[in-house]
Amino acid sequence: MRQPVHRPTAALLLLLLTAGPLTSCTDAPPHRPAPDDVIKAATQHLTDACLARRGLTPPRPGQSPPPKASHKVTEALFGAGEAELSVRLTTGYVVRAHTDGCLASAQRRLYGDQRRWFRTSVIVNNLGPEAAHSHRTLAEVRAGRRSELAEWRRLRAHALTEATTVIDIDDVPVATVAVDNPPPKGNAPQ
Repeated sequence: MRQPVHRPTAALLLLLLTAGPLTSCTDAPPHRPAPDDVIKAATQHLTDACLARRGLTPPRPGQSPPPKASHKVTEALFGAGEAELSVRLTTGYVVRAHTDGCLASAQRRLYGDQRRWFRTSVIVNNLGPEAAHSHRTLAEVRAGRRSELAEWRRLRAHALTEATTVIDIDDVPVATVAVDNPPPKGNAPQ
């Protein structure tokens, strides 16, 4: 009985022929961090520095400070007392935030106007729930929220510019990275 002969298929042959040049290429473009990552890194840098100035240790995943210290860090990071900012959504929900914590300070530095960023980002991040609540398509809601979407883009571009001055990203020209379009479903970009 004759043994079957295994021959490479055309697809395998094509893969072998093209994989060599692709893996030996050394002129790969430098990795450019996503705008969201740049803004998050700058926010963390600013909030960590703010907490350190207050004599507090910034929280880190997997580390649990004592409950008393945890409460102090939470108040320093997010603010204390009654929230000064408030937005009522068309769904009926009310979202509130403080203006006195380290996060608020970082948002003022990055976005230029914490109140405007808070209002705009809360609305844009809730376009999906607004569409569901009003029984409209997301496209219809987005069309009705053009001014908020434009403001979101403007404030985000400002934050990206500021973020690049706050952090050093291995000499990668982050300012040349395009600002993300607002999230299609009203959620923060992933």
